Amino acid sequence: MGEILTWLVFFFILIALVALVVYQLMCLADLEFDYINPYDSASRINFVILPEYITHGVLCLIYLLTGHWMMFLLALPYLYYNVRLYTRKQHLVDVTEIFNQLDWEKKQRLFKLGYLIFLLFITLFWMIYNALEDDEM
Repeated sequence: MGEILTWLVFFFILIALVALVVYQLMCLADLEFDYINPYDSASRINFVILPEYITHGVLCLIYLLTGHWMMFLLALPYLYYNVRLYTRKQHLVDVTEIFNQLDWEKKQRLFKLGYLIFLLFITLFWMIYNALEDDEM
C-alpha cells in the first residue's frame, strides 16, 4: 500500500508541475494575441518560475530518497536544465525582451510540458502496475 501512495504523491506533484507550465504557456499566448501587456505577462510568469523549480527539485529528492533510481535519472536532465538557468540568472523573463523571445519561450515551455507529460505517463503506469500487484496478494 505504501508503494501506491508514493506513486500517488509523484502523480500529484507532476500534475502541479504540468499546471505551472500550462499557466506559463497561457500567459505567453495571451501576450501573443495582445490580451495582456508585456509587464503583466512577465510578472505572472516570473512569479511561478521559482515554485516550478523548487517543486521539481523536491520531486527529484523524493525519487532519490524512496529509491526510485530510474525515475530520478529520467527527471535529472530537466532538473539540470533548471539549475543551469538559475545559476546563470537566465530563469526570469525579461519584460523588455519578451516580444523578441516569445517564440523561444513558447518552444521551451512546450518541450518542458512534453517532458513532464512523459514522466506523468510513466508514473501513472507504475502506479497502476503497483495497484494491480497489490490486488493479486
